[in-house]
Amino acid sequence: MTQTTILSRVEVETMGPPVPEELADLGVGEGFLCDLVLKHVAMLPEPTTTAVAERLHMPRALTEELLQKLYREKLVEVRVQATVGSTRYAMLDHGWDRLLRLLSICGYSGAAPVSLQDYSHMMRLQSIPSPPASMETVRAAFHDLILPESLLQTLGCVINSRRSLFLTGLPGTGKTAVAERINNALPGAIWIPYAVEIDGQIIRVFDSHCHRLASPDATPFEYDRRWVLIERPLVVVGGELTLQNADLTWSEAAKFYEAPFQMKSNGGTLVIDDFGRQRVAPQDLLNRWIVPLERRVDYLALHTGKKIEVPFEQLVVFSTNLDEKDLADQAFLRRMGYRARVEPPNAGAYVEIFKRQAYTRGIRCEQPVLDHVLNKYRIERRQMKGCEPRDLLDRVTDICLFEGQGLELTPKVVDVAWRNYFGTAHTFSPAPTQETMIERTLADPLEL
Repeated sequence: MTQTTILSRVEVETMGPPVPEELADLGVGEGFLCDLVLKHVAMLPEPTTTAVAERLHMPRALTEELLQKLYREKLVEVRVQATVGSTRYAMLDHGWDRLLRLLSICGYSGAAPVSLQDYSHMMRLQSIPSPPASMETVRAAFHDLILPESLLQTLGCVINSRRSLFLTGLPGTGKTAVAERINNALPGAIWIPYAVEIDGQIIRVFDSHCHRLASPDATPFEYDRRWVLIERPLVVVGGELTLQNADLTWSEAAKFYEAPFQMKSNGGTLVIDDFGRQRVAPQDLLNRWIVPLERRVDYLALHTGKKIEVPFEQLVVFSTNLDEKDLADQAFLRRMGYRARVEPPNAGAYVEIFKRQAYTRGIRCEQPVLDHVLNKYRIERRQMKGCEPRDLLDRVTDICLFEGQGLELTPKVVDVAWRNYFGTAHTFSPAPTQETMIERTLADPLEL
């Protein structure tokens, strides 16, 4: 048992992971850590104690203890004995031989990892945001969208319960916008490790593409630097998703694993956008996640065949414009926490969306123009959608830019933007014909 596994929620939020004082507090085998230190000594141009400690994200005293162990095993030598932290080491031949064997097994050379036990404890400890969401916080998270009060209430229950959400609706009604903003209502930041160690194997967790560092003001001065404080992650996957993406990714060249996207989204929100249009059958993906959604644990397989249990602690949103009956059976839908349908806006909501979109672009929006837009919907019997004000105004901006005029919203510009957006046939105007003598005579007989 390490110091991390006995932490409470309050202690994590106020102090962060405690600084390890002994090698046993790290929760990782001493032999593995020595091998990792040896890799850093080989890679650094000036392998001092301080430099190695910074690469490992470990306390200098513990790093020196590991370096001295390598020294006693004749893997490294001391080149310069200086002040505390400035001792410089160098590789010996025996160390180079050992390094070649290590790299053939595991090529990881980043920050020191944490144990799977510590990772699981921290994820479960931080999974439920505190304090719970209220209607005010939900409204703030969706302040730039026009949504019914009933939908906001449902989203608030989803956020507090952390149960999954099956979000349906016609294309263009704002499902993706709603799904991505759910994460804005999750307060606070969470601690995640750079990597996790299992039986000498490494799973890299921190990903700069998925994780955003929290504000430095929120980071305590002293903490276990094998962990990093991030904003609650939002991971969005779409049509590129395959069933293999939900498993550990083994790199044959690097000799370590990359965590799957659901593991990287722990503590935050995972959005499966355009569900049903992936390169994997929806039933196969749902079958893969029936147990994780219900029990909050996922099972991943190492290439050695060993299965490991990891937390499945994120809010999962399935967003689709397909019929849910074609995607999932009742056994799976029963395991869904919530189901909601995003409906197209009415005329009042559409006008408010249009005004907001015009305001963000600095375009003045007069009532006659709004009436003209609404009238075009009525004439063409076209269903209004929440994305269309944004799209129409984008085309208005394009037209004004092309014609070299200021941004101005007029019925004429709206008509051109409308045709460009919804599509129209582009035909040549009738060519003017030259009047014949007969035509002129018939028009005016006095000219003869």
